Amino acid sequence: MDSITRSKASQKVTLVGAVIDFLLSILKISVGFIGNSGALIADGIHSFSDLLSDWVVWYAAKHAGEAPDAEHPYGHERFETVATLGLSIFLAIIGTGIIFDAAQRLSDTGQLSHAPWLLAVATLSIISKEALYWYTLIVAKKVKSDMLKANAWHHRSDAFSSIVVLIGIYGAAQGYFYLDSIAAIIVGLMIIFIAWKLGIGATKELVDTSIDAEDITRLRTALSEIKGVNSVHSLRTRRNGHKISADVHVQVNPFLSVSEGHIISVSVERVAKDCVEGLNDVTVHIDPEDDDESTPYENLPERAQARRILQQALKLEQCDYEIERTQLHYLDGKILVDFFLSLDYLQTVDAQEINNQLSSIVGKLPGFGEVKVYFG
Repeated sequence: MDSITRSKASQKVTLVGAVIDFLLSILKISVGFIGNSGALIADGIHSFSDLLSDWVVWYAAKHAGEAPDAEHPYGHERFETVATLGLSIFLAIIGTGIIFDAAQRLSDTGQLSHAPWLLAVATLSIISKEALYWYTLIVAKKVKSDMLKANAWHHRSDAFSSIVVLIGIYGAAQGYFYLDSIAAIIVGLMIIFIAWKLGIGATKELVDTSIDAEDITRLRTALSEIKGVNSVHSLRTRRNGHKISADVHVQVNPFLSVSEGHIISVSVERVAKDCVEGLNDVTVHIDPEDDDESTPYENLPERAQARRILQQALKLEQCDYEIERTQLHYLDGKILVDFFLSLDYLQTVDAQEINNQLSSIVGKLPGFGEVKVYFG
């Protein structure tokens, strides 16, 4: 599913939830005042607070679907992650508020009126919010959005709080006022537990926690089996909203051409995406040898400087061969040198003599290693 379709689906389900929350809040507060039910009035205020979270989810869903830009080159998916963390905090506050409210109601009761109306509104709230929970959860699974899952649980927390209100109203009508408080405390603890699970997941994503170890092992094995890959190291993964990013170093034959190394990196990227669901961004680093534990080349000159050193050394030794091309290989902590000369030289000079002469000159240079001469 592309980002635009995903964003539209997320915004639609959030807008539906916001409209229902608004209508329920008006109904619960109005009937709560008529029936003198503090619990139903509080539940109505709770529904008003849901409008804020619905707006946060809608805003995040809208921006999470935007294409990468200069300020967000990796996309906007973490808008969802931040929103999920915010919703988890909001759920924790709601759960704590329900617990404190229940403790207060243990010693503060009042006479209700129009109990059937109160019970009917509380039942309607439960049914509506549970329906919203399932609707939002189905869309969340379809578009793979933790943010929508968080909002779905928010709807279910509202259904729980309405159950508390229903039990409280029924208990008050029957004279068992303590039932309301006991149920509220249980529900409050459940909501806090849900908030904790959502918050932990969002926090792990924000601090770039890796994907599951089993997935990494499977990915490493799949990459190692690619033809041309000698070994895999420095494999790192992280989540970015509903997507996964990875970067990996693969060791190949050090004497491959650049284009061959590139083709291997393309294969690595393709296999990685096929191996891990949701993996959409793979950075592949081609290594001629395993540099995971050491950096043997940090003191060696780079190509431009190395070529100047070679030219100066050949000039000082009065070596006047016209070298058509020079190829450098950074291996085993040294610079290996390939010289390419015209085939015409072999008409007057022995190939081994040329190789020995160039090897002698380069061998005196610090940081340089084996020399090979090619004619063509």
